[in-house]
Amino acid sequence: MKLEDWSAEATAIDFVDKGRWPQVKESLPAVAAALAEATGFEGKPGSQLIVPALDGAPPRVFFGVEEPDAKKRDRFLAGKLASLPPGLYRFGDGVADPTTSALAFLLASYSFSRYAAPKSEKPRLCAPQEIDRARVERIAAAVALGRDLVNTPANDMGPEALAEAALALAAKHGAQSRVIVGDALLAENFPLIHAVGRASAQAPRLVEFTHGPEDGLKVTLVGKGVCYDTGGLDIKPSSAMALMKKDMGGAATTLALAAMLMDGRVPVRLRVLLPIVENSISSNAFRTGDIYRSRKGLTVEIGNTDAEGRLILADALAYASEDQPDLLFNFATLTGAARVALGPELPPFFTGDDALAEEIAAHGRAVNDPVWRLPLWDNYDNGLDGKISDLVSVTSGGFSGSIVAALFLRRFVSDPTRWAHFDVYCWNPSTRPGRPEGGEVQSARLLYQLIEDRALRGKA
Repeated sequence: MKLEDWSAEATAIDFVDKGRWPQVKESLPAVAAALAEATGFEGKPGSQLIVPALDGAPPRVFFGVEEPDAKKRDRFLAGKLASLPPGLYRFGDGVADPTTSALAFLLASYSFSRYAAPKSEKPRLCAPQEIDRARVERIAAAVALGRDLVNTPANDMGPEALAEAALALAAKHGAQSRVIVGDALLAENFPLIHAVGRASAQAPRLVEFTHGPEDGLKVTLVGKGVCYDTGGLDIKPSSAMALMKKDMGGAATTLALAAMLMDGRVPVRLRVLLPIVENSISSNAFRTGDIYRSRKGLTVEIGNTDAEGRLILADALAYASEDQPDLLFNFATLTGAARVALGPELPPFFTGDDALAEEIAAHGRAVNDPVWRLPLWDNYDNGLDGKISDLVSVTSGGFSGSIVAALFLRRFVSDPTRWAHFDVYCWNPSTRPGRPEGGEVQSARLLYQLIEDRALRGKA
């Protein structure tokens, strides 16, 4: 995911809106104006006019964008330029936000090529001279890493492969790492991770790595790594199982964010925890009605084996809290209720701190990585109280599923004011500018900016 060196010889792309287009059209050579007339180009957002070299003039591309007063605006609209014919291009006039436009172009140029070669050659874009090229390329590469992990099917992205990917990233940046596998999880007091993953042919595991100065801002990231979710003994219908290769999207998001932070040398003490399992069915699968003691000591009665993600996160969050981090973020493709409430494009997040919530939302808007806060509604919390255990994993009634899951996780966090939980979807059902159909990384870009701002502010 790279930009090219700037070249004046590259074909210029001028951004125009419908209001400005008539003036631009008047300045064109007659043949170019006639071409625009014949094709019906008027500067409609997302439309393109390719003008070949005519009358000795160099080739040009005109790209339609929203007018300044437009109520609806897609800041990744420039991602549509990735559909241009192969060649070298550069931004010309009218680009309001070259950084976001260049990032959108790179994100739209992504293709998953592990099993089939790309169908066509992609256009190439010169790095705009005024942007931080390294940062844009860093973000695009990290997102591509996360997308690749999510897009890879479970036969090639099981617990072993996902752990190897995490360890490879850690090694690339000189991070200290370890992995706890199988029955060693019981020996080291991670009983819920073990219970969820023990039925798989590939043993459950917890990957941990740390990076950065020991006196830096302590940031811990936890990602749900369910490499495939059958639902367990409460088996899913086939329609609900079709996309379950993406149930490790929380781990993919975590690794994408970690890659940004480590490659960007953000001065934080980064700690990454990935509980990795496959929720399979076998004679030793965990059952509805089973009761397990968690790492925190709380006993949990299993209400549904298809609510497994919160269980592995519970042990990991309890472990994360023991170190008392300054910031604790977890990511999980956790509930269908979140999709019903907000759809696939807008992940909900939960935190116990209003100031942190405002900071998260503001950074999401700033970098076009939208999220929406949902409440940790305390009135629902007592529904998690167990009758023969400390708590149950799900509540009865089926309402407020995303909130209840967040409340369950909160029980295992020592300081909810320093914690935020992101219920991500990690999938684009269809292609939009900068967001190809398939695996997606949500919330990592905004947190990269937030964590960097916090770290640099702390050093000031």
